[in-house]
Amino acid sequence: MKAQVLPLKLILAQVIARQMKASVKEFLTKSEEEAVVEAIRQAELRTSGEIRVHLERNVKGVALERAKVLFQELKMNNTKAENGVLFYVATEDRKFAICGDRGINGKVPANFWESTKELMQSHFKQGSFKQGLIEGIASAGEQLHTYFPWDTNDRNELPDEITVS
Repeated sequence: MKAQVLPLKLILAQVIARQMKASVKEFLTKSEEEAVVEAIRQAELRTSGEIRVHLERNVKGVALERAKVLFQELKMNNTKAENGVLFYVATEDRKFAICGDRGINGKVPANFWESTKELMQSHFKQGSFKQGLIEGIASAGEQLHTYFPWDTNDRNELPDEITVS
């Protein structure tokens, strides 16, 4: 069997990626992460909308601008009804943003995203990150259900797992 030789640059990139994921994953325990993913699944049972959570260690610049970039990278703008919602959290910087696609933004009340942010922030300030995410997801899920109810032709367009960079 021939040994596989990887370029040093690739090895370092893999090590750094593992360390970042480990650091970000410390934000939620495994059981908390499972509870958040279950909240996404439960919310999506009642809507054609798509909800995702993305965690990252730090954000350079404004959290909402980073969330908009990730929204595109995660292909959340490719949903049929333009009804994706991304919850973005920069774990070490303690910043977060909620980004909704055109379809949902055009339907929810003007203060919806701000009230959802405040709801989540009240939990985050107490160190209850899991509960903050779950309540934010449930709130978004209710709005998605109101404006984009689930129907028999619906399919899960995007994975429900928490993504990390």
